[in-house]
Amino acid sequence: MTESLQPDEASTTEAATETSAAKPAAPSPAAFAARPKAPAAAPAAVHAPDTTVDLTAARAFGRVEGDGHVFVTVDGEEHVAGQYPGVSADEALAYFARKFEDITAQIDLLESRVEAKAAAGELPTSLKHLREQLEARNVLGDIRGALDRVSALDEKVAALIAEQRAHQEAAKAAELSAREAIVAEAEAISAQDPAATQWKTSSTRMNELFDAWKAAQKSGVRLSKSVEEGLWKRFRTARTVFDRHRRAYFSQLDSSNAQAKAVKEQLIAEAEQLQTSTDWGHAAAEYRRLMDQWKAAPRASRKDDDALWARFRAAQDVFFAARQAANDELDASYSANLAVKEQLLLEAQELVPVSDLAAAKKGLQSIRDRWEEAGRVPRADMGRIEAALRRVEDAVREAEEENWRRSDPEAKARSTSMIEQLEATIAGLRDDLSAAEAKGDARAIKSAREALEAREQWLEVVRNSAKDLG
Repeated sequence: MTESLQPDEASTTEAATETSAAKPAAPSPAAFAARPKAPAAAPAAVHAPDTTVDLTAARAFGRVEGDGHVFVTVDGEEHVAGQYPGVSADEALAYFARKFEDITAQIDLLESRVEAKAAAGELPTSLKHLREQLEARNVLGDIRGALDRVSALDEKVAALIAEQRAHQEAAKAAELSAREAIVAEAEAISAQDPAATQWKTSSTRMNELFDAWKAAQKSGVRLSKSVEEGLWKRFRTARTVFDRHRRAYFSQLDSSNAQAKAVKEQLIAEAEQLQTSTDWGHAAAEYRRLMDQWKAAPRASRKDDDALWARFRAAQDVFFAARQAANDELDASYSANLAVKEQLLLEAQELVPVSDLAAAKKGLQSIRDRWEEAGRVPRADMGRIEAALRRVEDAVREAEEENWRRSDPEAKARSTSMIEQLEATIAGLRDDLSAAEAKGDARAIKSAREALEAREQWLEVVRNSAKDLG
């Protein structure tokens, strides 16, 4: 198709007023597009060629006729690119070459964008527009080479789109997985047993999950509306359930705390009533009872429970401090008694080991009488000194029991009878052994000898016991 370049009315008027002045620069291609063929024009002044265009390359792919028609060669065939009348041949060539360079500049830009892996969404449209411009053959240059570059770009753009789509799908899958992980963890937290939930830790974590969700919505990969709404509904439900459980738990906890405080306030009141008592034994037993009830009572909040315990403990401390002071006073008065009993203990310890049972028993009785008369000793020394005297008493009692065992007539009689029986048995076994030896019966000899040795050992033990019985 021939592109006829017809100047508009203003341009014609302007050209008519010009005389020897230089002709203005060539009009833009858009000003002359789709114009009917212009009538023969008067000779115009010759312009200097556009030195920014490579005319050598332009001449390699086209030519210009005297009437301003420009022809371009594509695949060995010549096509009319358009007409630019009233200018020099170089200007006409430069005009259509510049249009080609504009297209190749766009191809360069697209190649750079593809190489840089820029967003490829709009590239197919740009390539289609470039192909249409080149196939119109209204430019001057290597149109076939440019079309080949566009075709190559088509393949690269298709590959880039596939790559970016795969990357986007992977990013969506990762985003979906991350969102699902947020929802799953929130649901797990909300499903915890309220009685076993660490509320501070769980509340902090639930807030962190909510912040993560908001951050993903703001800067994460966009998910489909249906998927995102479904996940949000689950997440919102989990947070609602968690908040409901938390409110119910702390409401019940407040009620339990109030009950625990009431129980412990009553125990504190009883403890404070007892703190001035001087009935030491009774009051101490009561404090033990109150302590058992305190341990069995439900716990209040940590802050309240610590404060209640401090009051309960303070009442106990008043009582036990008073009791300790009273005991210290008594212990001071018992120090003289301790000195007496220390001396009596030395006297008692001289009775052991027992050599004269009668004298030891008499001496011990005298010591006991004086021990009782001496009175109480300080509590800290009571266990030590009483235990020392018991050891002396035990030694005298053991000596007495040993003496009775030795002098018991029934024991002596039993021992004598046992000796006689064993001696008779041993005599019989010796006869059996002699008879077996006479017969040469090895088995009978062994049996008789073993039985004889056993009875002889037993006899020795019984005789030793009889000696001890005196």
